[in-house]
Amino acid sequence: MKELKKIFFLLIIIALLSACGSSSEEEDKQANDDTSATEDQVWEEIQDAGEMVVGTSGTLIASSYYDEEENLTGYDVEIMKEVANRLDLDISFEIMGIDSMLPAIQSGRIDVAANDIEITDKRKEEFNFSEPYKYSYTTMAVRQEDNSGIESLEDLEGKKAGGGATTIYSQIAEHYGAEIVTYGNASNEAYLRDVDNGRTDVVVNDYYLTKFGVAAFPDFDIHLHPTLKFHPTEQGVILPKDADKLTEEINNVLDEMREDGTLSELAIKFYEEDASQKPEDEIEVIEGLDL
Repeated sequence: MKELKKIFFLLIIIALLSACGSSSEEEDKQANDDTSATEDQVWEEIQDAGEMVVGTSGTLIASSYYDEEENLTGYDVEIMKEVANRLDLDISFEIMGIDSMLPAIQSGRIDVAANDIEITDKRKEEFNFSEPYKYSYTTMAVRQEDNSGIESLEDLEGKKAGGGATTIYSQIAEHYGAEIVTYGNASNEAYLRDVDNGRTDVVVNDYYLTKFGVAAFPDFDIHLHPTLKFHPTEQGVILPKDADKLTEEINNVLDEMREDGTLSELAIKFYEEDASQKPEDEIEVIEGLDL
């Protein structure tokens, strides 16, 4: 009788363990299904709509701007047009300031953003990024007569730097003690005019954007800083966190465009240099930045 009881209890224990194992397996399967749904949802919604909505500023010369005929163009804009075309999608652009783009992705107002946006570890915590389609570094627009009194990064202390409140470039300026003068979705002219007239001292920004911005306004007493080259950068498309299928699709197209020379052609067209390749110059790396 005792032996029968032992066998009975043993069978109960085995049944309970089996039930627990099944429950755990079901939970794991459900978790995997939920993750898969998150990864595919944005891509499926874009496919259902037949359109990709892209946030961009329209104010960055060579990257995202309006030409003389009032057509939106630029390196980032034309890349996204080609990406949409190769994915058999229509494309529309929402014009907004850089400070609005990241919240607009999180709210679902736009699908992605392309506006010379730097890929950083901190941003990767909240967003997905495509592979880089542009490589660059950071420099400054300063007054030509005296470089705005800036000969080193440490000289930024106490200077007024024009920029967006949430940009990496403003964070760098603040890191060295500059006061940030913020703008809305302002044009290059507004930023650079203020350096010329003394309202601000400097614009810290991407090398390519600064080069073309300065060249567009020859009457201003400004130039590209002749010696300061720092903070190497990579730019890409920014997407919702965990939109992995959409990220994969965009990366596949960018790989094709790199292989067939389209990225290089567009970079040379808009920047007069192949910004799709890493620069060969020696670029100073800034330590201690939490970007």
